[in-house]
Amino acid sequence: MYYIYYGLFWLISILPLRVLYIIADGLFLLGYYVIGYRKDVIFKNLNIAFPEKTDAEKKRIAKQFYKNLIDYFIETIKLLSASDKFILRHMQGNWEMVNAYKQTGKSVQVHLGHNFNWEWANVAAGKNLDYTFLGVYMPIKNKALDKLFRKIRSRAGTILLSAHDMKRDFLPYRNQQYLLGLVADQNPWPVSKGLWFNFFNRKTPFTLSPAKNAIANDTIVFFAFIHKIKRGYYKVVFELAEEHPAGSTEVELTRKFAHYIEKVVREYPDMWLWSHRRWKHEFKDEYADKYFG
Repeated sequence: MYYIYYGLFWLISILPLRVLYIIADGLFLLGYYVIGYRKDVIFKNLNIAFPEKTDAEKKRIAKQFYKNLIDYFIETIKLLSASDKFILRHMQGNWEMVNAYKQTGKSVQVHLGHNFNWEWANVAAGKNLDYTFLGVYMPIKNKALDKLFRKIRSRAGTILLSAHDMKRDFLPYRNQQYLLGLVADQNPWPVSKGLWFNFFNRKTPFTLSPAKNAIANDTIVFFAFIHKIKRGYYKVVFELAEEHPAGSTEVELTRKFAHYIEKVVREYPDMWLWSHRRWKHEFKDEYADKYFG
């Protein structure tokens, strides 16, 4: 089955990007107006996040989100045949800010949310960053698709660590100078181990593992967001979050990230993955000692 998926998607990928975007426009019309993929979840999230916006404003965000989501899938397929030159032209970044810390001998963590297009950013980062690049990923249940996505995500040398067995997969690299990429904005599991913060005016749990790892290893922390310059062209913007995490706390570092994500999502709302249930966990009295405002 893997080879069927690979052959089909590779044939699609060799089409020029302008042709792929015509296909994407057709899929948008089908997905938004006919199928209505997760429309209820998307608008529920938008109503929670932006109660001050009009229905027309939220509808515009939803439509542009759909377009970005479909572009994300089309652009990910393009990775099967796109050259490195193509990727480096279409995904820029202030890579030098992160590379400047290579000489310190310390490792780096990059924390980012689910914003488009993280697949292109992963490949571009593997080509531009001067570290052993470790990327945490969530395995896909379909084994053929999982194999295909692992091939795409490792094409630039990214070493993939399964989110299910991260500690085990991380062990061989713990004594090397590495860069660990973490897409971990919400919904920790189990939720009882999360830290709760005021996020879009609602008590929301965040996973503490990224902060815990950074503090334990005194790993330099950057936050990142991917900006869409225009269709098919992006820029990763890194922001130094903590140079000496050992002197911080899990609460403060996680709070910084929660506030950062809210700030950039408010600025670029259509770039975040609204089709996930962002507030699926309700705050309970038993979590009171883990709420930090």
